[in-house]
Amino acid sequence: MKVNLGPHPSYWSTRYVEEGYLAFMHNVEYGWQVEEENYTKLDKTVIWLLDKWQDVLNATFNKYFNWKSRKIKIHIDNYDIWSADHTLALIIHPTLLKLQEVKHGSPNVDDDDVPDELKSTAAPPKEFEHDTDDNHHKRWDWVLNEMIWAFAQQIDDDADSQFHTGVYDIQWKEIDYNGKKMHEMVHGPNHTHVFDKEGYDKWEKRIANGMRLFGKYYRGLWD
Repeated sequence: MKVNLGPHPSYWSTRYVEEGYLAFMHNVEYGWQVEEENYTKLDKTVIWLLDKWQDVLNATFNKYFNWKSRKIKIHIDNYDIWSADHTLALIIHPTLLKLQEVKHGSPNVDDDDVPDELKSTAAPPKEFEHDTDDNHHKRWDWVLNEMIWAFAQQIDDDADSQFHTGVYDIQWKEIDYNGKKMHEMVHGPNHTHVFDKEGYDKWEKRIANGMRLFGKYYRGLWD
């Protein structure tokens, strides 16, 4: 496999200027918290000027950036699909780690997907209807951690060894089966191997849930 992805085109926007202006003038944390009906005459004038400047940017610089587009070159070899789940996990796992490191926001996460203490119902009441509750980002952190953990198990070829203890002692015992000599596999005197099926089942269930969360919140994987 060979993957060569260039950076996304940069687009110039006046949105952040507008957000910052409204936040400063109305003494709020985010500009989008200011309802349009509460705009002053000065607000409307500034926003109108910024919109006009955005039109200029869209017709010049942003038009060039859009034409330039992102460079994408991907080559998949036959051996990459012998175990495609493992191949993709090798890419997904470090990508999720990087996202966790640099993310600046969180998508909405359903209460049903997180422990009780992280549900929105466990958070203090919101001051404003459009605010996020105090557990909003914590829910996404938890979901992201579960995804990362699940894909780490997927790329670790020795991950399930934790459920095996002791040593194998397998012997073949000759038996008579309807007059024919057959061999039966039996445990020898030195066999001490024990398999923790209960622990293994819990481990598998957590992996499956991490993969489920990855699919459900795939479109929320943005910085």
